[in-house]
Amino acid sequence: MGPHPAVAAIRLAVRRTLHDVLGALSAQPAAAPVSSGAPAPPPPPPPPPAEEGPLVLVACSGGADSMALASALAFEAPRLGLRAGGVTIDHGLQPGSAERAQDVADRLTALGLAPVESVAVHVGRTHTGPEAAAREARYAALDEVAERHRAAAVLLGHTRDDQAETVLLGLARGSGTRSLSGMAAVSGPGGRYRRPFLAVDRQTTRKACMVQSLPVWDDPHNTDPAFTRSRVRHEALPALEKALGKGVIEALARTAQLSRDDADALDAWTDEAQRTVVHGPGDSAAGRPGEQATGMDIRIELDVARLYALPPAVRRRVLRRAAVDAGSPAGSLFARHIEEMDRLLTAWRGQRALNLPGRVEVARQGGRLVVRHGSPS
Repeated sequence: MGPHPAVAAIRLAVRRTLHDVLGALSAQPAAAPVSSGAPAPPPPPPPPPAEEGPLVLVACSGGADSMALASALAFEAPRLGLRAGGVTIDHGLQPGSAERAQDVADRLTALGLAPVESVAVHVGRTHTGPEAAAREARYAALDEVAERHRAAAVLLGHTRDDQAETVLLGLARGSGTRSLSGMAAVSGPGGRYRRPFLAVDRQTTRKACMVQSLPVWDDPHNTDPAFTRSRVRHEALPALEKALGKGVIEALARTAQLSRDDADALDAWTDEAQRTVVHGPGDSAAGRPGEQATGMDIRIELDVARLYALPPAVRRRVLRRAAVDAGSPAGSLFARHIEEMDRLLTAWRGQRALNLPGRVEVARQGGRLVVRHGSPS
């Protein structure tokens, strides 16, 4: 008799992801030889012993989704010649968080994962809110652990329900196709982060934990109405399902994939368009043509006539990239900001300069749109 259907589902999802990780590792090119005139780079950390396979880490909060993921990784990794390890992050936002993080680490060790680390982080205050601040601290810690252990990948427990929530949040912000595309199955530097459960619902992960007698911890932040995602999860999505019927979560997740395909195509078009509209060459800190940096100042100049001739969807992407490259935080740029930039091209009436988040100024100067960070020279 095989495993419970919920357990089989999570294991299959993880197995597919691990096959992808192995495929990516086998496709990595060999390091290019260093020319005799260039200094040799520092040697990389020593590889794992030959008898040990590549390491895959799971980021685990102790909740049902990540505990199910950890159990599936512990089962599947050895069968594919991989090592499985775990990381839990203590955000320090609740009393007893350190003890709880250690308890999660002990559970991961009991599953057979090694190495296992519990990492405490400091969550600062940012203009983007506590959720974003915690996320930034968490990913910084995960990056550090992954690099230190030379992990091939870090698995994240986001489910189809999480994807639906992300799409709904993006729709509410009106931030365009990329925002509607939700979370990518593969993201981060070098494709480090993998999300095996984007096609698995939360009910399945919880059932998998129950039938395997895995203890789970329900983070009270997930039910706190002070947090936007919590309100979407417990109020907005249930209301939509009540009004529209079952299947809303599946439809939103499907929308994410379709939107991602469209956004990828538009981004490729934008890459080509950007090379034609940016004045250059310029020497810049960010390395894009047309950017000129002096000290902390960054100045990007765009050709108005060529920008105007682009399809609106591509033009807005070029504008957004310019704003981000100049120093505007991507998470603080909304559709209204890009629309205001666009009006400097499409509805020019001698408007004054725009001020964007991150001390970025956008002004039209003759036939150029100047996007600048820092004090004017």
